[in-house]
Amino acid sequence: MNASGLNLTENNSRSDFCRFNEDFKFILLPVSYTLVFVVGLALNFTALFVMVFRTKHWKPSTIYMFNLTMCDTLYIFTLPFLIFYYADENDWPFTEPLCKMIRFLFYSNLYGSILFMCCISLHRFVGICFPVRSLSWVSTRRARLVSVAVWASVLFCQGPVLYFSRTSTTTKQIICYDTTSPELFDDFLLYSSVVSVLMFALPFMVLMVCYGLMVRKLLEPGWGPGGEVLTAQRTKQKSVKMIIIVLAAFMLCFLPFHLTRSLYYSLRYLRKVDPTQVSCSLLESSSVAYKVTRPLASANSCVDPILYFLAGQGTRSSFIRKSRPSSPKPTVSPDVTTRI
Repeated sequence: MNASGLNLTENNSRSDFCRFNEDFKFILLPVSYTLVFVVGLALNFTALFVMVFRTKHWKPSTIYMFNLTMCDTLYIFTLPFLIFYYADENDWPFTEPLCKMIRFLFYSNLYGSILFMCCISLHRFVGICFPVRSLSWVSTRRARLVSVAVWASVLFCQGPVLYFSRTSTTTKQIICYDTTSPELFDDFLLYSSVVSVLMFALPFMVLMVCYGLMVRKLLEPGWGPGGEVLTAQRTKQKSVKMIIIVLAAFMLCFLPFHLTRSLYYSLRYLRKVDPTQVSCSLLESSSVAYKVTRPLASANSCVDPILYFLAGQGTRSSFIRKSRPSSPKPTVSPDVTTRI
């Protein structure tokens, strides 16, 4: 078996040919994907169980989290195929339609997660910054409509992946392209760049702006639901903690993947145009960085349910109450957090 997978799959056209040693990915990817599969399956099934069987009244945030969890679960079911593929050193034993579907589900999960996290962030933003107006803006019906729109956008934008993704048979192996075949790479680069801007860069900027305004609002003197000092302090602590966790997870899972992928695609294109501009060693370094961040992108399937349990105060409390012996319910003052 030829261990230099990239010279067969990613960069095999005449003068721009580079021979890479990618033995590391045949260990890194199967091991990391196995961990994501085991941990992600347990966490997402637990989250689904809580939402479906322990949550009587679904809030808009619950609807967004349910769709986010379904997005992750669909992707997790594709991991055993990728584990087998990379453990067998880039030899795809399944059909080409299945190769297309698995690549499609990966990117659908990636950008579906980003968009649903933005929906959750926007929902919390209006609840904190516009607590009175949000009563008329936010509803479960609108959350369902927004979720349908997100799914439609993701499926439409990721549809071309079903065309670009394909298999190629060599003398020793059958390759399931992560990008596309070499002759279609220029078209794929244009498509991938547009999708990255529309479904990552813009949502990321929206996320940063919303959280910045939320932090400024929470730090205002005298801010708080109903003017209750203790309740306001608890709300601030929970909200700021949630913002930090979400931003950290977002930048850990999504940002490194997109940065390294964009760098690798750009260098690969430049070498194809003029091999003297980019050395093989530089291209190989960018390829290694890109492949190292791919497990981070997959790890968002494990992070999302953790964020759900940390931020979903109402559902988490409901699950805890049902797991304990019944006790008299204390009287709790209305809190803006019950809506966000």
